[in-house]
Amino acid sequence: MFKKSFAALAAAGIMAVAAPALLPEAPAAQAQPLVQLPSFAPLVNATQPAVVSIRTEGEAGRNVPQIDPRMQEFMERFFGRNFPGIPQQRGNQRRTVGMGSGFIVDSRGMVVTNNHVIEGGDSITVVLSNGEEYDAIVIGTDPSTDLAVLRIDAGYGLPTVPWGNSDNVDVGDWAIAIGNPFGLGSSVTAGIVSARGRNIRSGPYDDFLQVDAPINRGNSGGPLFNDRGQVIGVNTAIYSPSGGNVGIGFAIPANQAARIVEDLIDDGSVDRGWLGVSIQPVTEEIAAAMGLGASGGVLIAEIVSGGPAESGGLQRGDVILSFGTRQIETVRDLTRTVADTDPGTSADVRVWRRGNERTVTIRTGRFPT
Repeated sequence: MFKKSFAALAAAGIMAVAAPALLPEAPAAQAQPLVQLPSFAPLVNATQPAVVSIRTEGEAGRNVPQIDPRMQEFMERFFGRNFPGIPQQRGNQRRTVGMGSGFIVDSRGMVVTNNHVIEGGDSITVVLSNGEEYDAIVIGTDPSTDLAVLRIDAGYGLPTVPWGNSDNVDVGDWAIAIGNPFGLGSSVTAGIVSARGRNIRSGPYDDFLQVDAPINRGNSGGPLFNDRGQVIGVNTAIYSPSGGNVGIGFAIPANQAARIVEDLIDDGSVDRGWLGVSIQPVTEEIAAAMGLGASGGVLIAEIVSGGPAESGGLQRGDVILSFGTRQIETVRDLTRTVADTDPGTSADVRVWRRGNERTVTIRTGRFPT
């Protein structure tokens, strides 16, 4: 229809139909983008060599979903026997292969990743960006924050990436994730920091950065960079009804992760401060009943006999308003603040007791393992 209409118009002299003119190509040196957009290529080139892929293999446990034999045959035919998540038959044992990501923080071969990436794996392989593969040993794990440290021996100094200061990260800042999604190999995605201090109820120390940089299965344990190539978080979780990226990912803040990693490298375990109390939030009703001007702080519900709190003079019914220099507004504030305090450290604790404020000095204990 369109051909006939154009031909009729041309025949009537309304329009002329002619072959398009061939314009000479502009010299390459003169080709300029209409809009100069930021490029992350220099950042990627500088940091990608320190980002690794992690492959684990272990015996399939009861919590590993069983796959129908016909579906397993189909998946192996199209994706290969070693595709992540396909249980492998070895003799009378069923084994599973998992994939994740990590990054090197020490040239001696110290690799940071998530605990859930390696949990249950009795064989762990780290694959460098240049394709070299090395068997890894576990230096230490911290299930409470989902962090782990591995070590590989490459025989030479490995490239590393530096920690950034996650306390300086603002909502709206650039966030660049590098990892190994779905076992495809090193991939780069970018977005922004969407929120700070997210509690997704995965553990007692939740304080996640939320990002919209696409993070998928296999990105776990990989680094989240700022626009200066510093690690501001460790990618660890996604919120997704389907299991794929929907623009809501979570990363452990670098300041929290760096402390845990340093502890794990030091002696393979994490030392946390401990008060020896059971606590609950202070609601508006509780605040009014106790004569507090506003809700906030945490109420001591129980005290462990012989613990640091009892030894320091805290009492059941006290409301903790501050610990050291940190103002305490929520249960998470106190939990994280005490955990981040080295065992044996003395701290001034400001409390509300029977209508008055007072300060007691507490010497933190070591969190029981």
